[in-house]
Amino acid sequence: MLIPSMGSENAGHAPLRLLIGGACLVVILAGLKAASSLLVLIAFSAFLAILATPLVNWLRRRRVPDVLAVGLVMLLVLMFLSGLAGVVGGSLNSLVAEMPRYQERFNALVTSVTSVLEDRGVEVSASRVRGLMDLSATIGFVGGTVAQLASVLSDTFLVFLTVVFLLFEGVVLPAKLRAALGEASSDLGRYSKIITEIHQYVVIKTYISLAAGVLVWLMLWMLGVDFALLWGLITFLLHFIPNIGAIVAGVPPVLLALIQYGLGRAMVVLVGFTVICMIFGNIVEPRVMGRRLGLSTLVVFLSLLVWGWLWGGMGMLLSVPLTMILKIVLENSHEWHWIAALMDDAVPPEPLSRRSIPGAPVLPTRPLD
Repeated sequence: MLIPSMGSENAGHAPLRLLIGGACLVVILAGLKAASSLLVLIAFSAFLAILATPLVNWLRRRRVPDVLAVGLVMLLVLMFLSGLAGVVGGSLNSLVAEMPRYQERFNALVTSVTSVLEDRGVEVSASRVRGLMDLSATIGFVGGTVAQLASVLSDTFLVFLTVVFLLFEGVVLPAKLRAALGEASSDLGRYSKIITEIHQYVVIKTYISLAAGVLVWLMLWMLGVDFALLWGLITFLLHFIPNIGAIVAGVPPVLLALIQYGLGRAMVVLVGFTVICMIFGNIVEPRVMGRRLGLSTLVVFLSLLVWGWLWGGMGMLLSVPLTMILKIVLENSHEWHWIAALMDDAVPPEPLSRRSIPGAPVLPTRPLD
């Protein structure tokens, strides 16, 4: 068995390095929380810039000038943001206006169900059930997260400018890297690999989430569930969160179908949601993205807690993409790629000491006594 050789001096400094690393992590987390309003806007703008980059590159390959290519793409982004803000704002206002009526019908449904159970000898308190299943709180949680997205979209001008500057920076970034690194072609290849993997993950994940959201919208629209477009948008957003996101996105439309049409239609919505999420989550994503781009359930849950605490609802929406980007960066680091292996949802096919990372030095090994 081979293990990396480690001098006694480095081993003696390990507790000190761990302590310093923990202190730095605390400072970084405090900074992320203190500047949350600004960093959420920048993170969302970077997300849009990554999605817009393929279209900019496509126009540039057809000899469209950089300024014109970025301008045309940003016009599409502006139209997208305006339409999204209109849909989110209008749907949320209508949902808030209709909430008292939904709550009244939900309370009547709970009362009738508990009466039937009591007639059959099952003691159930209707007030306690209504307290455990508060419709306003359930739908309001999801709506509050989307409302934070709407507040980010309200800063359209700042988002627009940030995306423009990021796109222009992306055009000249390879040249800047070559100038900064000189002849270090291996390092440039390493950075290019990181950028390419991040870009592929974000774009493919967005396409898959969009497809799931469209299917949910069509299903709810055909079943006559109110605010089908809003629930489809929420499914698209929460599909970035594996497993947990699908459950959270499915609860409000199932409850709404139960209130509108009864148990039969609600079961149809529940089965439809389950089938769509299972197909995309367990079949499409692993085939398209590969098992290597997965995160363990524990890491997904912890990332939800951490990013949600730091940035609120938008932090929860961006938690898995941000954690996945961190995992990709760690995978391409020789010193920290073992952390990426711990974050993965599967056991690495080969020992970490034998995996090659572009541009990374190879540690000397010695036999284990």
